[in-house]
Amino acid sequence: MTTLPTLFLSHGGPNIVTDDSEARDFLKGLSGLLPRPKAIVIASAHFETGGVSVVTDPNPDMIYDFGGFAPELYQMVYPAPGAPEMAERVFERLDAAGLEPSRITQRGYDHGTWTPLLLAYPQADIPVLQVSIDPDRDARWHFAVGRALAGLREEDILVIGSGHITHNLRAVFSAMRGGMAPDPAMAGMVAAFTDWFAQHLAAGDIETLLNWKRAAPFVRENHPSDEHLMPIFFALGAAGANAKGERVHASRQFGFFAFDAYLFG
Repeated sequence: MTTLPTLFLSHGGPNIVTDDSEARDFLKGLSGLLPRPKAIVIASAHFETGGVSVVTDPNPDMIYDFGGFAPELYQMVYPAPGAPEMAERVFERLDAAGLEPSRITQRGYDHGTWTPLLLAYPQADIPVLQVSIDPDRDARWHFAVGRALAGLREEDILVIGSGHITHNLRAVFSAMRGGMAPDPAMAGMVAAFTDWFAQHLAAGDIETLLNWKRAAPFVRENHPSDEHLMPIFFALGAAGANAKGERVHASRQFGFFAFDAYLFG
């Protein structure tokens, strides 16, 4: 039995599957960085509920939660099985931690789940269990959700938080309309923010990280809303006591939209 690390992935738009990029190449090689897990537990920024929910669906369908992309993306299917038995064990762990979880009996894979997994594990033969985030809860709460599941990594279960290290879509759309010219000011704010996270994750400075909204630079410029950063705290909590983070990928789109990924353990 192997004690697996946990992961935080910046999943990008659904076109990460089809468009050449450094982030796509990283995800395609991700399985080579890790022992093969027997199951995957993933919290996607696109799966939002009040409180924490666990999906018990044995055969999740697909959710194409995007518009305006290439038609082929709406035909893609990731047929990995769900994990209803493991869902009950995860539910029990969350309940024992006082987190008052709920069950969702039917829910498909949103693009925060299926796009990175399609690239990393294209055979779709590893069971996948989805756990929600709550956009109205803070970093400390999501860290506690992850911490309740920390023992899973000792059972050959890979725990993933799928969000984005930066997520200012207004700046992204502006860059697209402007011919994708780099914005030096935005690039500088992204670099300061992502380097702050890299520094404090490498040091295992948990308390400072949980207070990121007061301590990190250029918070609003990088995250006008919080939901895409909450999976990093889920993954950090799931790595257990004294966890530290190694930045295993860093690339940029438009010169500023960051695709950082981390291994915790």
